[in-house]
Amino acid sequence: MSKIPGSAHLNISLGGLVMVGGAIGYFKKGSKASLIAGLGIGSLLLGSSYLIAKTDKQFEGHALATASTGVMALAMGQRYLGGAKFMPAGMVAILGAAGCAYNLSKVLEWAPSKSD
Repeated sequence: MSKIPGSAHLNISLGGLVMVGGAIGYFKKGSKASLIAGLGIGSLLLGSSYLIAKTDKQFEGHALATASTGVMALAMGQRYLGGAKFMPAGMVAILGAAGCAYNLSKVLEWAPSKSD
């Protein structure tokens, strides 16, 4: 049985997927922006997973993942609305929005109380 919390699994999966997607964009189209963005956002998501799973900083880990997936959703959503095809821009925007919503709910759950 895994000792990694479920919320870390989402961010590990999204982080790996985004990194692979960025690499594919680079190798298929020569897009350095895809590579840099994929590796950057993916690394932030993997870092958030580490904070959630291996430290007592669940709030900070979820906050980092919320910001990372929010940026991903906004950037790819803007690209999709600007006329790009659904794959990959629309799909990544949807995944980013879903990840952002989930992590935001966890940020609110783990938020420090005002009495702390």
